[in-house]
Amino acid sequence: MYLYYFDYYFLIFRLYFCKSIISMGLFNRILGSKQKVEKETFVNWIPFNSLDQIKMIKELSKSETIFIFKHSTRCGISSMVIKRFESLFEISMKNVKVFYLDLLSFRTISDEVGLSFKVEHQSPQLLIIRNEVAVKDASHHDITSININKYL
Repeated sequence: MYLYYFDYYFLIFRLYFCKSIISMGLFNRILGSKQKVEKETFVNWIPFNSLDQIKMIKELSKSETIFIFKHSTRCGISSMVIKRFESLFEISMKNVKVFYLDLLSFRTISDEVGLSFKVEHQSPQLLIIRNEVAVKDASHHDITSININKYL
């Protein structure tokens, strides 16, 4: 009986640490692969890294809806919300302009965005801009409950 358990654990050990393709393939089929599968996103991310872009956003918003996504790269909630936000976009929305603002790198720009569009700072935060005005802003999990199509 002891030898039987030893053989079983040796097999598990070998499957786990063996570098051969066959063993790892079997191991992955049994316990699942930990490889990340990148899902295609239809979000047209535009880096927001200059104060001059605020004027450009206001000008663009006269003819189309503009989104600003304020993201904190150290925040777990922000990371989860941005993934869910990306999943809201369909292929038909690939031309919608979404400005990505990294709050940790560009805090002064974030402060100016708040003043320019009269919104209180939140993180994560989504601003929907039309005709130079923030027509909608949401933060945290409320971002994913917005009907994006309503604003396009």
